[in-house]
Amino acid sequence: MIVVMKVGSPEDEINRLSAEFESWGLSPEKIVGKHKVVIGLVGETADRDEEQIQEISPWIEQVLRVERPYKRASLEFRHGEPSEIAVSTPAGTVMFGENHPIVTMAGPCSVENEEMIVETAKRVKAAGAQFLRGGAYKPRTSPYAFQGHGESALNLLAAAREATGLGIVTEVMDTADLAIVSEYADIVQIGARNMQNFSLLKKVGAQDKPVFLKRGMSSTIEEWLMAAEYILAGGNSNVILCERGLRTFDRAYARNTLDLAAIPVLRGLTHLPIAIDPSHGTGRWEYVPAMAKAAIAAGTDCLMIEVHPNPAKALSDGPQSLTPDRFDSLMKELAVIGNAVERWPQPALAAV
Repeated sequence: MIVVMKVGSPEDEINRLSAEFESWGLSPEKIVGKHKVVIGLVGETADRDEEQIQEISPWIEQVLRVERPYKRASLEFRHGEPSEIAVSTPAGTVMFGENHPIVTMAGPCSVENEEMIVETAKRVKAAGAQFLRGGAYKPRTSPYAFQGHGESALNLLAAAREATGLGIVTEVMDTADLAIVSEYADIVQIGARNMQNFSLLKKVGAQDKPVFLKRGMSSTIEEWLMAAEYILAGGNSNVILCERGLRTFDRAYARNTLDLAAIPVLRGLTHLPIAIDPSHGTGRWEYVPAMAKAAIAAGTDCLMIEVHPNPAKALSDGPQSLTPDRFDSLMKELAVIGNAVERWPQPALAAV
């Protein structure tokens, strides 16, 4: 249930109503929009009458029920206004959201050594990326495949951030590693295999770093949004949804089926920012440029693209990685589409 306040509602009245709602056993959340304040009410509201609630204050404009099972993630919870997520990086603040320029994250699947990650970071920043992605802990299908360097890789990501000023996006796989990952990451990633790891979702919801939530490889959109709801319910409102491809019946030509239709579907369901990962979504570097361009045209807020200086020798996901030169060319092509939809570029990051 949401309570929409009239334009110009006094802060004292909003605080008074919030205290009263708390006395009813509800959890009020104040959402400040461009023109109005909305109070979201989470809890048992089935027996609450909208008209009676509206009568408790002359400053209440409207009381609406949120019918969807994902309450905080629903578009109605913010009265139709998209979320804005501000992420501080050493080189400046980067904004995520429908009303901001598209954010680009780029880097290797796995952090392999310092020379590789620092050089890749310099190249992707020069091309226009705002974040460096890189795996320190890697979930792999085979127990014999490279699992990442763990904490030592986090130190290498820190060295790359210091050298470039890029923000860091890296995955956490286990609640035991969350504290150390949060110490190094500017955005904490939940991978597709952990989308419904509810213990982990609760933990990342209880910390304050923004969360990059990838869609499970066989998950419905509602299951994905319910996973986001776990994080939001934990108190962390900064969640970015990432579509990274679904496992379907045809895997002869592409690793996954990239669901670009998820972008307009999500726009009608949630206020959360939307990202697309065309690298995992296709599994082939040749297909990444076309899907990245299509994602911008469809309205994505963010792109995550794998880049490796020598994909043939990458320890993981080499076939889907662009070389730095190809990434540089792609970013120039993406700028054409981004400018056409008036969402390019992000303000240049400061030199470091």
